[in-house]
Amino acid sequence: MGLLIEILALPLAPLRGVGWVLDKVVQAAEQEYYDPSPVQEALAGLERAREAGDIDEEEFAHREEQLLERLEEIRAYQLRRAGPGGL
Repeated sequence: MGLLIEILALPLAPLRGVGWVLDKVVQAAEQEYYDPSPVQEALAGLERAREAGDIDEEEFAHREEQLLERLEEIRAYQLRRAGPGGL
């Protein structure tokens, strides 16, 4: 019976392959989007720009707030992905 099902499902193999590829693309995109490293680097660069006098305190505070919110979003995503046990 298993062989018969495999033969009947054979025309759907390309669709399953496309679905698998799309799943991998989505996983890679999520991994890149929710990577905290670029945000942390941006925070460090922002601090350097403030110390160098390239930006004023108001601009620094605004951009820092945005980056910290992004880090919170990333952390919340990581906690959701980890499940009830947490990280």
